[in-house]
Amino acid sequence: MKTDLSLKYISRWAADKNAPLLLLIHGYGSNEEDLFSFAPQMSNDMHIVSLRAPYDMPPYGAAWYAIDYTADEGKFSDLNQARQSMNLIKKFIQELLAKHKLEPSSINALGFSQGAILSMGLALSNPSFFKNVVGMSGYLNTDLVENYDSLEVRFRESENPTNFFVSHGTMDQVIPFSWAIKTQPILEKLNADYVFKQYPIGHGVSPDNFHDMKAWLEARL
Repeated sequence: MKTDLSLKYISRWAADKNAPLLLLIHGYGSNEEDLFSFAPQMSNDMHIVSLRAPYDMPPYGAAWYAIDYTADEGKFSDLNQARQSMNLIKKFIQELLAKHKLEPSSINALGFSQGAILSMGLALSNPSFFKNVVGMSGYLNTDLVENYDSLEVRFRESENPTNFFVSHGTMDQVIPFSWAIKTQPILEKLNADYVFKQYPIGHGVSPDNFHDMKAWLEARL
């Protein structure tokens, strides 16, 4: 694991410096190794970098921000920590490109659970920053979208707005499906290029989910 930038990370580099960059952003209590298990099954023609969240959770996990599982949806997340982590991710990307002298043809994010929430928040705060965002088993927290009131105008005026693949398990007991489905009308209103997929699973990624995501992402890199 590398510790030379604002966030710790592990990586798999493509031969071409200009290859697309895919960032993997794990969920609450997990770590950088979790989503990196996808890497062997993904195209070799992309840089893959898996980040570790800044707040350690013994023995091996980490979190992007604190969560109160006993609270209702409105009090579910420590929004200040979440915003700080979003800023850290943006800073990390800039550092990563500079240190490794990368000029990727596109920057893409794949987030699971808490990582999906941050990925979608970052993408809608900066509509041209990511080319593609995969949000798995998360939801769109509009409180994390900067200048949310002007989002529709900013997104429509963006030259290359982000494409979205959003997926969720209908039996998810960690982040209810009813929260995730609220993402769909928001993306629809933005006229975003998006896919919303549901699977008969809990809080995880099924083989069908992974296959659909992989095909969608690799077709758009």
